[in-house]
Amino acid sequence: MTRVPVNRSSAYSPPVTASSAGAPAFALDRSSPVPLYYQLAQQLEAAIEHGELRPGALLGNEIELAGRLGLSRPTVRQAIQSLVDKGLLVRRRGVGTQVVHSQVKRPLELSSLYDDLEAAGQKPATRVVSNAVEQASAEVAAALGIAEGSEVHHLERLRLSHGQPMAFLSNYVAVSRLDLDTGRLESTGLYRMMRSAGITLHSARQTVGARSATPEEARLLDEPGGAALLTMQRTAYDDTGRAVEYGAHIYRASRYAFDFQLLVRA
Repeated sequence: MTRVPVNRSSAYSPPVTASSAGAPAFALDRSSPVPLYYQLAQQLEAAIEHGELRPGALLGNEIELAGRLGLSRPTVRQAIQSLVDKGLLVRRRGVGTQVVHSQVKRPLELSSLYDDLEAAGQKPATRVVSNAVEQASAEVAAALGIAEGSEVHHLERLRLSHGQPMAFLSNYVAVSRLDLDTGRLESTGLYRMMRSAGITLHSARQTVGARSATPEEARLLDEPGGAALLTMQRTAYDDTGRAVEYGAHIYRASRYAFDFQLLVRA
């Protein structure tokens, strides 16, 4: 495990900066109106997201960290608690505060979770729960623009990051559009398979929501019963305007967030 070295500075010498080879630097501006606990929490979160603090990295206990940063213990405790609440850190008795994992912030654009995790250095993996051909329900048929009862591939996959469950994915693809091999699905993403088959993804219609986990979902995602989940329904279209895939996915809210930019309409 990696300890985060921090050069101790006087409480009267802003900013406090900590750095060393291979370790993140923390710069706390005591003259800023932004609370010190929030500054520390934001910089710790950024270090986790960017891989400077990897799962298993040890920050030490609150007293040790406060001393190294020249901060009060309540300030450090508040910063740490905000990241514990987000699921990024965990307190271990006799060990200190340890990085658990980073939260994936996914852009609201047409991309696959597999590609986004890989790009973020999150080591994606897939476990195929089921891969079957079935008749399309009215809902699935309407989403894919096919006749009700038409044959579709129905995939159920558990997506993992660093060996921990991240999302449960349920996807429907018309049998005529793609041959879905279970082995390939466990080694790559669905959208990569589509691109390899010559399907050009162009756009998607997506709805994001939230709800509580069912007992089975909580078991699959390693969450407590009734935990908050993010939900997403998406229909993806190719460059001819045809629907190629319909998905209904659930994500661990403690591990996952959507990140997007809003523009003011003139």
